[in-house]
Amino acid sequence: METTVFNTAQLELLKMMSFFNTPESLQELKQVISNYFAQKADEEMSRLWADGTLTDEKVESFRHLHERTPYNSR
Repeated sequence: METTVFNTAQLELLKMMSFFNTPESLQELKQVISNYFAQKADEEMSRLWADGTLTDEKVESFRHLHERTPYNSR
């Protein structure tokens, strides 16, 4: 049987979980975490626009991008 090793952040989150004892508080935590990652994604998008990595032309090219996984029919 494998042993799971938690990093420092995971251990801290596990300790904090003892304070969440209602469905509402869990939902609030999920929203806070979701907002955090949305903010990080927004910051990264802003950085990409600012340094020229992301442009209107690049975004427009996404409209025609097809990266579907090919499946074999059996």
